Amino acid sequence: MPTPKPYSRIVLPDDPPANAVGPLEPRLRLLTDELAWHRDVPATEEELVRRVKDADAIISSRATVRFTRSVQSACPGLKIIARAGAGVDHIELAAARDLGVTVTNSPGCGTPYVAEHALTLALAVSRQIVLSDRHIREGGWTRSFINELYGKTLGVVGTGAIGQRLIQLGRGIGMEVIAWTLHPSPQRAAQYGVEFVPLEDLLRRADVVSLHVELSPLTRQLLGREQLALLKPTAILVNTARGGVVDEAALLEALEQGKIAGAGLDVFETEPLPAGHPLTRLDNVVLTCHQGLLSRPAVHRAFEMALEALEAFAAGQPIHVVAWGSRR
Repeated sequence: MPTPKPYSRIVLPDDPPANAVGPLEPRLRLLTDELAWHRDVPATEEELVRRVKDADAIISSRATVRFTRSVQSACPGLKIIARAGAGVDHIELAAARDLGVTVTNSPGCGTPYVAEHALTLALAVSRQIVLSDRHIREGGWTRSFINELYGKTLGVVGTGAIGQRLIQLGRGIGMEVIAWTLHPSPQRAAQYGVEFVPLEDLLRRADVVSLHVELSPLTRQLLGREQLALLKPTAILVNTARGGVVDEAALLEALEQGKIAGAGLDVFETEPLPAGHPLTRLDNVVLTCHQGLLSRPAVHRAFEMALEALEAFAAGQPIHVVAWGSRR
């Protein structure tokens, strides 16, 4: 008799890219009797439940597709959600633990790419790249001054793998770098070659503030109206983390009133950003569509790590676990 496969049904419910999953499909099919690979995003929670209710393993791709308690409760045989990416704020981890579902992620899969994107946004804002491009395309020209980052102070908020890489990039273009983390230590400061400072001090000193923290109860609206008021009027805010880390309404007000010089934003409270959103009407903002990770190597590696997590879980040696479950 053939050896039973470890999973009866693996579901990819949320439009994963074919060029990332395709090369891994043979390995996936070794793990499961049925592979359900959906090519569009579920429009409602009800549609998501229809797709995953019979799954014992899920690979989660899009952070906008939420695995709430009700979704997970509708999946009585679900053992594991493997996140193809680092962020897991769209998965209710407390519910997963209560229901016995293990959750894994893909840490570090996009480290160099997201850090480069953050620096690119800072440069695009400071050097008015998008505004100049628009002027030229409209037949105009500009002689307004641009700002350099050389010799300025970069404030890195969050020093995980991405924050650490941005520290290196900032120093590489001649910036002074300071940082804030929830867990500072002299050892980490020496290892990263950076000065750890209180958040309020960082906000007052930095010419560019770049956010690299995960979204959690500790970091939700980490930068609210009070914190944004500490920024210099010449400061640039960059967010490639999660939209919920910043009070978006307060940030919009600061940008509209010239309380800060500009912002480079890859993430938003609501994604996709609604058409006609006030942020889209501001010349001092550069917007990208949550694409810091969207390089082919990074996306491929994210799905490969999710597959490796399914393989390790099936072998009884789970890896990259962010929530432990009891179902096996």
